[in-house]
Amino acid sequence: MATVSVTVDPELDRRVEAIDPTLDLEEEIARLRKEKDAIILAHYYQEDDLQDLADVVGDSLALAQAAKKAASEVIVFAGVHFMAETAKILNPTRKVVVPDLRAGCSLADGCPADRFEAFVKEHPDHTVITYVNSSARVKALSDLICTSSNAREIVASVPADKPILFAPDRFLAKWVMQETGREMAFWPGTCIVHETFSAKAIVELKTEHPGAEVIAHPECDGAVLTLADYIGSTSKLIARTTESDAKTFIVATEPGVIHQMRRVAPGKTFLPVPDQEGCSCNECPYMRLNTLEKLYLCLRDLAPEVTVPEDIRVRALLPVERMLEISAKAKITNYGD
Repeated sequence: MATVSVTVDPELDRRVEAIDPTLDLEEEIARLRKEKDAIILAHYYQEDDLQDLADVVGDSLALAQAAKKAASEVIVFAGVHFMAETAKILNPTRKVVVPDLRAGCSLADGCPADRFEAFVKEHPDHTVITYVNSSARVKALSDLICTSSNAREIVASVPADKPILFAPDRFLAKWVMQETGREMAFWPGTCIVHETFSAKAIVELKTEHPGAEVIAHPECDGAVLTLADYIGSTSKLIARTTESDAKTFIVATEPGVIHQMRRVAPGKTFLPVPDQEGCSCNECPYMRLNTLEKLYLCLRDLAPEVTVPEDIRVRALLPVERMLEISAKAKITNYGD
């Protein structure tokens, strides 16, 4: 099981501590957003207050679609680093800033570009499909990018006689293989949040709540997915809560998404799945580095900025654009739904 240790940033901590405590941060953020001509994009796994302040809240596909369309001079990305990189890849003339540069991703960090390049060279005839949870340099080594919303469609777009290499999430790869019937070579990565969910805890919750529906993200282990009544991307899990007649949902994904589930399906009950040690604390430590205070500083100072070397950006743009084109043809458009 993967572990994570977040690097300390004493300078950022000092800047947070120096914020005038009398400031109404929500008002300041609203003022600065207008003054700086900024759009705020936030992932579903962010804290509730950040989601509520964002112009667009979504999963990775929706946020990539929103970043591509953004007309504001500044894109503020309340998410993790690879998401901000994707925004810069798609919209290079905009300044892209994040609340905390330390907000990374275990999947991206566990698939460094040099090792991945060697892995690709070991599979010279394969079409390389890379999950969006990857660095810009890894995307630049890929033929296609996918998200959990469109992974099946992206894989299906590859000719049947063409072998596929899939990275970096092995659980997502195995689920897509099952869904599509395509065999794939895959990088052995996992998400530190989704790999920890306990199948035993789900069985116990189902016993306690016999009418509950289990909904799970495909990044989860196969034992968890076997118990799921519905498997889907973050946005699809949210939609499921409105489409299903169930009144109670056992949720196997990062619990930040429950904020949106409660908004779209008020009156229903949502039970986060505990991890294998019995703790209902499967929060992504990277996502939770972003705070209201850091968002304010980010807008005020337009820093820290996320950049992508132009040669890498150009190479990464093609597979990302291919993903968006295939998604559009398949009518997978989470942005603006």
